[in-house]
Amino acid sequence: MQEFLTTATPEAWFEAATDDPETLLIDHANCEKKAASTALSLLYRYVEHPELVHRLSRLAREELRHFEQVHALMQRRGIVYGQLSASRYAGGLHRLISGEEPDRLIDTMIVGAIVEARSCERFIGLAPRLDTELRSFYEGLAESEARHFNVYLDFARHFAAGHDVDLDQRLAMFLEAEATLCTSPDTEFRFHSGPPVDAAA
Repeated sequence: MQEFLTTATPEAWFEAATDDPETLLIDHANCEKKAASTALSLLYRYVEHPELVHRLSRLAREELRHFEQVHALMQRRGIVYGQLSASRYAGGLHRLISGEEPDRLIDTMIVGAIVEARSCERFIGLAPRLDTELRSFYEGLAESEARHFNVYLDFARHFAAGHDVDLDQRLAMFLEAEATLCTSPDTEFRFHSGPPVDAAA
């Protein structure tokens, strides 16, 4: 998946993550809930595609299981699960999704693949920097995120081929935007944020 993404997460983001594991875990839990919610909303919206519905149902269950695991980690560490503001990452990608079908479905699959790929890249990068428990947890999650990445990308390819859509062109647009979102400075640290403003200055 590192080959799929067009840029690597900046080192400054990893430094911020290891300096603030509490925010990392809280926002990670939020991301898992959002991923499950996204899969469920797509399951409701695209009932005419039985294979997609089947795969999304399984994916949603896995994302909720990941949320439970992160929540349990926080409880063991005495971290209070509170609300955090959303990063600009997901919103920036979703604004590029077409409002017309079938492009909307294809774009949504592309965004799903990109988000899973970036999550996997960050899990892999984080694992060796964390304590033994978190390292083992994130190494295991990277395998799951890789499967989810393939689910979304395979469906993007399938629907693009079925509607004569240039997938490479659509991918290039989203990947360019994603690279900017995850490398440009952010004022708040989040799982999908860019590097801290002071580090990028």
